[in-house]
Amino acid sequence: MNFKQLKISTRLSLLLAALCLLTTVIGSVGLAGMQRANAGLNTVYQDRVVPLKQIKLVSDAYAVNVVDTAHKVRDGAFTPQQGLDSIAKAKKEISDNWSAYLATELVADEVRLTAQFKTLQPQADGAVRTLEELIGRKDLPGLTAYAAKEMYPALDPLQDVLGALVQVQLDTARKEYDQAVVSYANTRLFVVLAIAGGVLFALGFGTLVARSIVGELGTEPGTAAELARSVAHGDLTVAIHLKPGDTTSLMAQLKRMQDSLVAMVAMVHQSSVNVASASEQIAQGNNSLSSRTEEQASALEETAASMEQLNATVRQNADSSRQANQLAHSATTIAMQGGAVVADVVRTMKDINDSSSKITEIIGVIDSIAFQTNILALNAAVEAARAGEQGRGFAVVATEVRVLASRSAEASREIKGLIGNSVERVEAGTALVDRAGQTMNEVVASIRRVTDIMGEISAASTEQSEGMDQISEAVTQMDQATQQNAALVEEMAAAAASLNHQAGELVDTVATFKLPEVYEHRAALPHQPSRRNLLGHGPAGIAAA
Repeated sequence: MNFKQLKISTRLSLLLAALCLLTTVIGSVGLAGMQRANAGLNTVYQDRVVPLKQIKLVSDAYAVNVVDTAHKVRDGAFTPQQGLDSIAKAKKEISDNWSAYLATELVADEVRLTAQFKTLQPQADGAVRTLEELIGRKDLPGLTAYAAKEMYPALDPLQDVLGALVQVQLDTARKEYDQAVVSYANTRLFVVLAIAGGVLFALGFGTLVARSIVGELGTEPGTAAELARSVAHGDLTVAIHLKPGDTTSLMAQLKRMQDSLVAMVAMVHQSSVNVASASEQIAQGNNSLSSRTEEQASALEETAASMEQLNATVRQNADSSRQANQLAHSATTIAMQGGAVVADVVRTMKDINDSSSKITEIIGVIDSIAFQTNILALNAAVEAARAGEQGRGFAVVATEVRVLASRSAEASREIKGLIGNSVERVEAGTALVDRAGQTMNEVVASIRRVTDIMGEISAASTEQSEGMDQISEAVTQMDQATQQNAALVEEMAAAAASLNHQAGELVDTVATFKLPEVYEHRAALPHQPSRRNLLGHGPAGIAAA
C-alpha cells in the first residue's frame, strides 16, 4: 500500500510508534549498560572489596591480635588472661572471616592461594597454640624467646599468602574496572549512534509525514480552516492558490467545492429571481382570472334564469301539444262517424235506386240525412276552426259537405215536385253520395295524418321538455362549478402571494452569499421571460387567454 494512501492519523501513529520504538531501544540499551555496570560494581564489591576486607581481617588477626598480644603480655601491657582472651578472639575472627571468604566466588589464583593457605594454616595454628601454652603457664622468658625466634617463621608464610590474595583481589578488581570501562565506552558509542540515528530517522520520517500531510491538504491547516470559515459566513470570493499540478489535495477539492457553490448559488439566485417574477405574474393572472370567473359566474346565473323561463315555455308547449293531440283524436272520431254516415247515405241511395216505388220515403230519409249531414258538417267546420291551420283543409271539406247537404235538401224538394225525374235524380244523388263518401274518406285520412303529426309533435315536445330539464340541471352544475372555480382561484391567488413572499425571502437569503464580480454581474441582469410565458402558456398567458 502506498504511504500516501494511509490516513493522516495512521501516519502520525506510525511516526509516534517509530519514535517510541527508537526511544525504547535507546532506553533498553542504556538500561542494559547500567545493568552491566551495576553487575560489575556488585562483583567488585561482593567478590573483591568484601573478600579484601575479610582477608585483611584474617591477616590483621594473625599479625596484630596474635603477634601484638604476645609482645604486650611479654612486656606486661596485657595480663596473661587478657592475652589469652585476645588470642581466642583472633582465632574466632580468623575462622569466621576465612569461612566467609571461601564462600565467595574465587578465581583460579585464589583457588591456588587458598590451597597454599590451607597447607600453611596448621603451622600457624600450631604457633598460636604454643603462644597460648606459654601465656597460660605465664612463662614470660619462654614467651620472649619463642616470639623472637620461632613465632615469625611460623606466621610469615601465611602472611605472604594473605598478601598474595590481597593482590589478587586488587588485580581482579582492576580487570573488572577495565571491562566496565570498555563496556561503558561501547554502550556510550551505541547510545550516541542510536540517538543520532534516531534523530535523523525522526527528522526524515517526520518530514515525510509532514510533507505527505501538507501535500494532501495543499496548504497549511490554518489556511484551510480560514477558507472554511469564510465559506461558512457566505463569502465565496476568497481566492484559492494551488500548486502546479495539484488536483487531489484538500485545497483542490475545496476549490472545486467553492466553484460548485459559486455556480450553484448564482443559479439559485437567478432561479429565485425567476420564481419571484413568475409568482408575480401568476398573482396578476390569478387576479384577472378571478375577475373573469366572477363575470362568468354572473353570466351563468343569468343563463340559468333564462333556461328556467325557456323550460317553462317548453313545458307549456308540451301541454298545448298534448291538448292538440287530444283534439285531433276527437276530430278523427268525428270524421269516422261522418264516414259511417256517408256509407249509410250510399246504401240508402242504392236502396232508392233499387226501390223507386219507395221514393217518397226515400225523399224523407234524404231530407233527414241532409239535415244530419248539415249538422255534422257544421260540427266538422267548428272542429276544423279549432284545429287552426291544420284544420283548414278539413274546414273546406266541411263546407262542401254543408253545401252537399243543402243541395240534397233542395233535391228532395225538387224530387217532390219532379217525381217523374226521380230516377235520374236518384242516380245523380247516388253519384254525389259516392263522391261525398270518397271525400269523407279523404277527410278521415287527413285527420288521421293530422293526429299522427300532433302525436309526433307531442312526443317531441315531451322530449324537448326533458332535454330542457337536463340543460337546466347542467347549467346549474356549471354555475356551481364556476363558483367553486372562483373559490379555487382565490385560493390560488393567496398561494401565489405566499409563493411570491417566499421567493422574496429566498432572494434575500441567497443575497447573503458574496459571489465573485462576474457572478454578481450575471445576477444583476434583468430577468428575461421564458419562452413558455411568451407563448402564453404560463399563468399570465392563461389569464390573457
